[in-house]
Amino acid sequence: MAGLLQWFSDFGGVLLSTVRDVLPIIVILLGFQIFVLRKAIPNLRRVIIGFAYVIVGLALFLQGLEQALFPLGRLMAEQLTNPEFIYNGLENFSGTIHWQDYKWVYVFAVAIGFSTTIAEPSLMAVAIKANEVSGGSIGVWGLRIAVAIGVAIGIGLGAFRIVTGYPLHWFIISGYFVVVIQTFFAPKMIVPLAYDSGGVTTSTVTVPLVAALGLGLAETVPGRNPLMDGFGLIAFASLFPIIAVMAYAQISAFMSKRKAARIDTRSAELSTAKINLKR
Repeated sequence: MAGLLQWFSDFGGVLLSTVRDVLPIIVILLGFQIFVLRKAIPNLRRVIIGFAYVIVGLALFLQGLEQALFPLGRLMAEQLTNPEFIYNGLENFSGTIHWQDYKWVYVFAVAIGFSTTIAEPSLMAVAIKANEVSGGSIGVWGLRIAVAIGVAIGIGLGAFRIVTGYPLHWFIISGYFVVVIQTFFAPKMIVPLAYDSGGVTTSTVTVPLVAALGLGLAETVPGRNPLMDGFGLIAFASLFPIIAVMAYAQISAFMSKRKAARIDTRSAELSTAKINLKR
């Protein structure tokens, strides 16, 4: 009973904080509707109910982050970096851990990056809209998997950076250098979508677990500083999907050209054969 009362007390504080955070948005929307557009709000009752759902949903989501996702990310980082787990017992631990010993950290980072991105609601929405606008030429699952692979590679590389302690800007500058080069050679239709794909990954499902994983790793890997090394994983989650989506488009375009070239070659061979038969 005491635990339930404590939960309601905590939730009440989160709910009040959420109302305070959402209030400026409500004020701006109402201000423009009433003082600029000078029109009554259509379906006012439904709008009010919708805002109530948003506030309660955000509060429940934030409460869930604090009670489940953040602790889970830290717990996984602690367990995967524990010398007893890495060396199957402390008796095998020599006192020094090398970056190669954290292989399960990299595997978990890649897996969690891929799975959370596939489940990302904002990515689903963008993929469906891209499929509709492109007339089906951009596949829903093709885009989602390409973005998820990009996030998985990015989170895995980000975990490697935390373990090794290499400067963050080395990876980010190198990554955007690749993006700039790809932008010139990728199909023009896909470039804006690729840039947007980097943003939709930093949403409700991916960010909490990735941030918790980064902080957990920085707190448990010897020599790392949570403030200096724990953050930055989200930058990897935003950057590498851009590379992956443009690479997916470039590979698809290359395969289409090869297929068209084979068809043309086959057609030419058939035409030559027909001419020879007529002779």
